[in-house]
Amino acid sequence: MSSGNDCQPQTLTKPALGEKEAAELVARVFGLKVSWIGSLPSYDDQNFHVRVSAEGADEYVLKITNSEDSQEPDLIEAQTQAMMFLSAEGFPSATPYLTKDGNIMSLEPGDTGPGSKKYMVRLLTYLPGTPVAKIATNAQVLYEIGRLAASVDKVLSEKFQHPSVKSLHRGQFIWNLANVPLLDQYIYALGQNKYRAVVEQVIEQFKGKVIPKLSSFRACINHGDLNDHNILVESSSASLENPQYRVSGILDFSDMSYGYYVFEVAIAIMYMMIESPDPLSIGGHVLAGFESVVPLTAEERGALFLLVSGRFAQSLVIAAHTALLYPENKEYLTITAKTGWKHLMTMFEVGQEAVERTWFETAQAYTHHTPA
Repeated sequence: MSSGNDCQPQTLTKPALGEKEAAELVARVFGLKVSWIGSLPSYDDQNFHVRVSAEGADEYVLKITNSEDSQEPDLIEAQTQAMMFLSAEGFPSATPYLTKDGNIMSLEPGDTGPGSKKYMVRLLTYLPGTPVAKIATNAQVLYEIGRLAASVDKVLSEKFQHPSVKSLHRGQFIWNLANVPLLDQYIYALGQNKYRAVVEQVIEQFKGKVIPKLSSFRACINHGDLNDHNILVESSSASLENPQYRVSGILDFSDMSYGYYVFEVAIAIMYMMIESPDPLSIGGHVLAGFESVVPLTAEERGALFLLVSGRFAQSLVIAAHTALLYPENKEYLTITAKTGWKHLMTMFEVGQEAVERTWFETAQAYTHHTPA
């Protein structure tokens, strides 16, 4: 859900190619003949599902990056190299199909008119599976997602090396959890209602209780957007009563940045809450999976409630702001808001102490019984 490398999402231009133009782009840049093409939803980039009449792997995602992020080639290089690295390490991550010139990406004009914007274009392998948003999650898959979140950050932080990695230091990046205080300038988009007061409370508590503790958290590279649409799963059992899932795809690395381990688990918990009929119960399962790889410190655990709340605030405020700019994309932009507001209000009504007790007791139970 990237919105550029600074804190001004309003400067980006979302690509708007038609299917015919996109198919011509694939032929011209990658030398592949498209047999079928269909658009995929996206926050501020443009994505197409592409089938080509070529031997071997014949399904791809054409990813056309928004105009602002397209001006950060080092950043897109780092994200793409990280995907390739993770794939080589055994994670289900997409890899790029090289351009006719042998490159992983190409800067292309959006149209031929005056003042035409340029967009970075990549063709990525299409990953099989069903988004977590479309399944009924259970304890097993939530635990697996927690493990995945920790494992991705750990291997990236310990082993990923590339000259472009320095571009992941994105100081003012609006989606980095450290930047919840930057929401002040977008809160106008909520208008005046009961929700705004809760978001203002989240921001103020974040400034007072989280920001001063950042230096005590363990730093790492964050994927930054392990949401319920960016994690794909496949069924690994035939049982309809108790389905078991394995992760089959990790999508969208455009929010990668340097952050902290505890950020990743907070983000994963928040997005898994979105789809759950019992949202306060799921955090402990995700936390248990995460801590089976990277146990949190007392300081990190103590910040978890406000970090999850902070991610709710980011998602809800930025979506409201962006929907004012792009009303034609409002339904996708506000997808989290349908249940997000309700869950954030519930968290604050129940209170930090009770929510944390539920999370930590659930996670503690896994020390006696870990899923297979």
